[in-house]
Amino acid sequence: MIDLLKTEKQFISTHIKEGGTVVDFTMGNGHDTLWLSRAVGKDGKVYAFDIQQDALDSTARLLESEGADKNYTLILDSHHNVKNYVKEPICAGLFNLGYLPGGDKTITTLHETSLLALSAGIELLAPDGAILCAVYPGHAEGTLEGELIEEMLSGLDRRKICATKFKIVNSPTSPFFFLIEKK
Repeated sequence: MIDLLKTEKQFISTHIKEGGTVVDFTMGNGHDTLWLSRAVGKDGKVYAFDIQQDALDSTARLLESEGADKNYTLILDSHHNVKNYVKEPICAGLFNLGYLPGGDKTITTLHETSLLALSAGIELLAPDGAILCAVYPGHAEGTLEGELIEEMLSGLDRRKICATKFKIVNSPTSPFFFLIEKK
């Protein structure tokens, strides 16, 4: 059986450059932030966003306990404000939409800000950069986010951006992801 987490990382890792700039648009408990920090190395930059202080605290503890390079900036703000913080092109970005694992399930990403954040992330992409956006349709907002993101991506110019969807078709509530690559 396919392991979506491993598959996601295989796809996005080909775009991550040592010394590059990357964004974790939804830091959660920090596992992707840590992975990105290691992938870009000590000369790279990682920007990680979340709106919950618990996420930032959990991520900071994880990065410290794992001895991560100090190549990261943890930002307590919505991911749709990414361009207020990130001024350089990014080689990769990660979204894990939904709610904070182990946190309050009533606090979720929202389609309004997720669409803005994804659009800003695409604008920030360096040539040959990519964004991976994981969608969790097991709740109403997640279903709506997935539908609206697919609609937005389907309207992009294929000569500039390639948007691909990966989904387990016989499991309608399973997570799926989009890979958005800039030519």
